Amino acid sequence: MKDNSKVFEISIVGIDLGKNCFHMHGTDASGHVVLKKQVTRAGLLRLMSNLPSCLVGMEACGGSHDWARRMLKMGHDVRLMGAQFVKPYVKSNKNDFSDAAAICEAVSRPNMRFVPVKGMEQQDVQSMHRARSLAVSHRTAQANQMRGLLMEYGIVLPQGMASLRGRIPDILADADNDLTPIFRELLCRLADEVRRLDERITDYDRQIKQLAEQSDACKRLMSIPGMGPMSATALVAAVADAKAFGNGREMAAWLGLVPRQHSTGGKPRLLGISKRGDSYLRKLLIQGAQSALRVASKKTDRQSKWVCGLSERRGRNVAAVALANKNIRTAWALLSKHESYHPAMA
Repeated sequence: MKDNSKVFEISIVGIDLGKNCFHMHGTDASGHVVLKKQVTRAGLLRLMSNLPSCLVGMEACGGSHDWARRMLKMGHDVRLMGAQFVKPYVKSNKNDFSDAAAICEAVSRPNMRFVPVKGMEQQDVQSMHRARSLAVSHRTAQANQMRGLLMEYGIVLPQGMASLRGRIPDILADADNDLTPIFRELLCRLADEVRRLDERITDYDRQIKQLAEQSDACKRLMSIPGMGPMSATALVAAVADAKAFGNGREMAAWLGLVPRQHSTGGKPRLLGISKRGDSYLRKLLIQGAQSALRVASKKTDRQSKWVCGLSERRGRNVAAVALANKNIRTAWALLSKHESYHPAMA
C-alpha cells in the first residue's frame, strides 16, 4: 500500500484470488493506483471490511462466489468475470499483481460481461449434479474395466450396463467357463462396486427429483418437452437470474448452442455450434431433446411437425441440437417473465 491515508479514496479494487494468498490492486476515481497489496485469507476479510463501499472485481473461479457473497454483505458492489475476458488486459509478463491490475481494469469497462453471483442453494444443487456426474463416470470406467478383463479370459460382453448386470451373475455361477477362483473373487468385488455406484446414483436421482418438485421454476421448465428434473435443476442452478440475458438467443449462445461465426470482408461464414459454456448442462439439454425427438412422430402439434421435418432434411443430431436451442430460448422466457409453458406459443 502506498499511503494509508489513500485507502478511503479507493473506487475500484481488483482481487486475484488464490487458495491462501490474495493480491489486490486498487485505484481511485481518476484511475491512479492507491492500493497494491498481498494479503492472506483472514487479511483479505479484515481489509475489505475496513474499506468504504467500492466496486470489486474478481475472476469467476473456485471460491469466487463465496467471496462475492461475503463482500456483498459488507456493502461492496461485487462483479465476477470470466478469465478469458480478463486476459487481454494483462500487460507485459504475467504475475499475480499484473493479474490483479488486469482485473481492476477489466471490471471498469462498460461493455464487460459479468457472471451473476450464485446463492448457496444454487451451489448445493450444482454440487449434487457434480457428485452424480463423477459417480456415473466411475461406474462407466468400472464397467469397461470388467468387460476388458473378461475379454482376456475369452468372455465377450456386449456394450451397455444392462447386459453387464445381467451376465455377471451367470458368469460367476458357471463352473465350466475355466475362470480361476482368484479371478472369480475379483470379479465379484468389482460387481459389488458397480452395485454400490448404482445405489449412490439412484439416491442422487431421488434427491434431484425432490428438489425439482419443490421449485416453482423447475416445475415450469419441466413442462417443456425434452426437459426433465435433471436438466431443469441444472439450468436453475447455473442461471442465477435469467434477466441477465437480453433475450433467449443470448442464453443459447452462452451455452454454446448457436453456430460459431468466422466472418471477414463482409462475408458471413457460419460453422458448427460453438460449444461454449457449461458442457454438462448442454449435454443434458441435447439428451432431453433427443428423447423428445423419439416421440415427436406420434404427435401432431406444430413443434413436433417442425422437428420431424428438420430431422428428415438434416438428420437426427442436427434436429436434436435445434430443439435444444429452441427449448433453452423457451426456458429463458419462462424464467425471466415468470410465465407458464404454452405449446401454441412455442
